[in-house]
Amino acid sequence: MTTTSRPADRPSASADEGLMPLADVQRRARDILEAIGTVIDGKDGAIGTALTVLLAEGHLLIEDVPGVGKTQLARALAKAVDATVTRIQFTPDLLPSDITGVSVFDRPSGGFEFKPGPVFANVVIGDEINRASPKTQSALLESLEERQVTVDGITHPLPDPFLVVATQNPVEMEGTYSLPEAQRDRFMARISLGYPDAESELRMVQQRERVSPLDVLKPLVSLTDLRRMIAAVRAVYTAEAVERYAVAVVQATRVHPDVRLGASPRATLQLMRASKSWAALNGREFVVPDDIDAMSGPVLGHRIILAGRAGAGAVSAAYDVVADVVAATPVPLGDAR
Repeated sequence: MTTTSRPADRPSASADEGLMPLADVQRRARDILEAIGTVIDGKDGAIGTALTVLLAEGHLLIEDVPGVGKTQLARALAKAVDATVTRIQFTPDLLPSDITGVSVFDRPSGGFEFKPGPVFANVVIGDEINRASPKTQSALLESLEERQVTVDGITHPLPDPFLVVATQNPVEMEGTYSLPEAQRDRFMARISLGYPDAESELRMVQQRERVSPLDVLKPLVSLTDLRRMIAAVRAVYTAEAVERYAVAVVQATRVHPDVRLGASPRATLQLMRASKSWAALNGREFVVPDDIDAMSGPVLGHRIILAGRAGAGAVSAAYDVVADVVAATPVPLGDAR
């Protein structure tokens, strides 16, 4: 089942839009974070990571038990940006063409016409992605990596910007198909929300009795300004010493005694892009080692496979390994600029 909020178009960033000053990026980001915080209370870290991924041109995987707000966070992030948004409810009977689209015979012209699927939007919410079959899951691989869809030998570019926010239940839940390593590697970061504390849950009960905060959430950033924010993130400077530090952290995951499969070179690239975004959100024009440290858990935690571990315990243990690697990697000294 799919739902679409607006017709999907294919805008492209114009060269004369220019970079947005980092002070404006930080101000607009703060507005977005505060607005999403009215929907998901007490989860500032997860919300900040979600916005970081959006500005870093990555994709986000939200994994947790049902009912803790995974879909609410995805919808709030999408609604805060004035962009095309679609939602796909993944089910066991969903087909790849239900996501990518299909070529339909047009009788008047005597040829085939491509009907775009719900993946053709700026923000695509994939709800319970691991409830679909592996064949359907794999339909997202090309769009996640190359931001395009190929149907019947014809390649169709996806809108710019393009973000997939996928939610999934833990593999122990009934009726789930674990995402393969190759597909998890396409997601820049994975986060979990966890249960709210007592006060946050009480505020949620009191607020939702009157009106849902999501219903009154309005777009805070236009699509043009979002592109300018993304361009400003791309321009954040990274010194070679900091780049070497990021490489050292990723390579250390490959030789850790508790790791069977370490993070890939793609992880290094995604870690740098996420760190640039994190630096911009903190108002800095350059990346420092603390930015690498802050993003290492969300970016690397789902990319490593531990030796002899599986299930929910392996998830938390993987984050512990990343934390150990970061703590053991020497930090470059000197001016980060």
